[in-house]
Amino acid sequence: MIKAVSVTAALCAACLSSACVHIGPARLKADQVDYARALGDAKKREILAAVVGLRYGDAPAFLTVSSIIAAYTFDAGGGATANVGSGSQPNYALATGSVSYSNHPTFTFTPTTGEAFASAYIRPLAPALVLPLAEGGVPIDLLLRITAQSVGGLQNGNALGGENSAGAPGFFELLRALRRLQLAGELNVESRNTGDKNEPMRVFLVMGATTSGDSPQITADVARVRKLLHLSSNTRSYEIVYGPSSAWRKADKIPMVTRSVLGILTDLGAQAQVPAERISDGSTKPTVGLIGGETRPTIVIHSGKTAPENAYVMIPYGASSYWVDRNDFDSKYAFTVVQNLMALAEADTSSKAPVVTIPAN
Repeated sequence: MIKAVSVTAALCAACLSSACVHIGPARLKADQVDYARALGDAKKREILAAVVGLRYGDAPAFLTVSSIIAAYTFDAGGGATANVGSGSQPNYALATGSVSYSNHPTFTFTPTTGEAFASAYIRPLAPALVLPLAEGGVPIDLLLRITAQSVGGLQNGNALGGENSAGAPGFFELLRALRRLQLAGELNVESRNTGDKNEPMRVFLVMGATTSGDSPQITADVARVRKLLHLSSNTRSYEIVYGPSSAWRKADKIPMVTRSVLGILTDLGAQAQVPAERISDGSTKPTVGLIGGETRPTIVIHSGKTAPENAYVMIPYGASSYWVDRNDFDSKYAFTVVQNLMALAEADTSSKAPVVTIPAN
């Protein structure tokens, strides 16, 4: 009996100690995906919080997660005690074991302030940063609706109101024609390097096929785009430059005024649904109407007392909750485009702000 118990205790201790060897790879498999999802969900909540906050006139703040340190501790021990009695004393054996596990992750946040904040969020996005996304498959009509304030002098809608708040009808006609050309494979965005390190990347919009087999729809769309933007018919390649149309009066260039990240988030917030009492008490302005013949907001943001449990993203604000439905693909895709644009804007900045480290025990 004593021998059997001793062997059992030894095997138990060996199993406990061997668990230390495999805990690293096992936790990596699970935690790499879990932390990546958690970071993505946190970024979505940060964006939605900024959109809703701007709707109510609150200045947004952004924190970048610069590092995650997951410290795991696994301790195991085991032992056995045996006694051989004499005379009337009984024989006995005792096996003992202990296991302890702890995880103390530390997240490091870097606040975006100063020049980094101005560069990433306040200054307009460069066309050379925005337009290549269309070449990667992002619908060009959605991309320009989000990022462009004007293209070739055609004004997008203005969420803050004003005389031209509805935008120019030609702007949305232009977007629809460009999207049809993109779907037909007759629209390309090309980035060209001048060879000078001090010169920025130049971006060109190339449209229309060179063969004689163009369909009537493609021919009509190309002609309509050229007419709306006052472009020459002698070329297929047009350089996209930043600035209003008055600054560029050349038939081979497309002037474009882009929005900043804060401008994009403000526009999205103006389209969000809010409780009627928040409008009546002066907390925010009325929701802007649909503009340019559009049938729905860029991102449909709902509000109510309680958000659905399976919401794509949700935040509480005041006494209400704001969310995007998980079953609304168009809103989710537009949200992803905004998230990617913010990532591109942030990638060009280097923050020198103080670092805040918060251990999550």
